[in-house]
Amino acid sequence: MDRMAGPYVIRGSVSLPEAELMWRFSRSSGPGGQHVNTSDSQVELRFDLAGTEALPPVWKERALQRLAGRLVDGVVSVRASEHRSQWRNREAAAVRLAALLAEASAPPPKPRKPTRIPRGLNERRLREKKQRAETKRGRSGRDWG
Repeated sequence: MDRMAGPYVIRGSVSLPEAELMWRFSRSSGPGGQHVNTSDSQVELRFDLAGTEALPPVWKERALQRLAGRLVDGVVSVRASEHRSQWRNREAAAVRLAALLAEASAPPPKPRKPTRIPRGLNERRLREKKQRAETKRGRSGRDWG
């Protein structure tokens, strides 16, 4: 099981280019027993968003705008250290990066068209409101003698 379960699809036929992914491994905190002190299981995955040709220009532009706060010199990075094995952390990081890019490059939602409330609905609401007010007014025990 040393082969990655790629290609990581961003959306449609566009996927993360394996050649443009930069991996870095370091020791992870958390559980793991004696082995944890010697294995580099934390994964940092970096992707040069500004320099990539894998994304369509429109998507790239959108992603650069939306991820502006996360970018360092046009490079987006994702960390994964929740698993004890480096391989599973690599999987997690790649999936997370693909999801992040998919969300960042998604087209903006369609603007909402304001709709009018039907007159009958409004009248019914007001009628019921009046009726409820009457009921409550009738509860005040002023003339109960």
